[in-house]
Amino acid sequence: MGLWSDLKVLYHMVFRPGRGRDHAERMESFYGPQAEAYDSFRRRLLQGREDLWARLGVPEGGLWVDLGAGTGSNAEYFGNNIQRLRKVILVDLSKSLLEVAQKRIQRHGWTNVETCLADATTFTPGEPVDVVTFSYSLTMIPDWFAAVDNARCILKPGGRIGVVDFYVSRKHPAPGMRRHGTCARLFWTFWFNYDDVFPSPDHIPYLRYRFRELFLEERRAKVPYLPLARAPYYIFIGEKNTDLTPDLPV
Repeated sequence: MGLWSDLKVLYHMVFRPGRGRDHAERMESFYGPQAEAYDSFRRRLLQGREDLWARLGVPEGGLWVDLGAGTGSNAEYFGNNIQRLRKVILVDLSKSLLEVAQKRIQRHGWTNVETCLADATTFTPGEPVDVVTFSYSLTMIPDWFAAVDNARCILKPGGRIGVVDFYVSRKHPAPGMRRHGTCARLFWTFWFNYDDVFPSPDHIPYLRYRFRELFLEERRAKVPYLPLARAPYYIFIGEKNTDLTPDLPV
């Protein structure tokens, strides 16, 4: 069962990249046929998510928005603490992935979790948000900078953003930051771009510019079926500080 699920995911990654007239259609084209098998494969590839959730903590009675939530598997990292939140909104552009998320909500009996089919660059919950998260979704959003700006706009002052995602370093990173060699930057950019995943050297610098940095760590993750490969990823936690950069129009 596990191997068959992996083969199904790998088939779509290699032979069936997303197709469509816009980002939403490409997302649904790519993830729709593999939605049910999505979690088992990516649980091994998408590392650091549970660590991010643990470091963010749970704001009592707060509103948490997960942008690019996919199947909603991240919500399981709350454990029993999910009941301490007033509401969790799982936002994604893929209808098929959100259908899996809805099944997960029903299976767990969560009464304060809901799904929303929407664009991360324009989604608004209608009230200030305590925490916004991007879990391996920022690299899949073409206008990722607009998504970051939108996250800042919907956050309340002092609200937190948490991001875990793949990246490549700048050729000349800031002091104290890791530098990936030319071959590594080219390889990971090409490898991920094939499936419309775009690791950027500018994610971390832009997040540090738009938010007060609370935590940042650069890591590497094992890649299933590629025993020697280690994909670079980062964990970032920031705080909306109005003394830094003002909100931008989105």
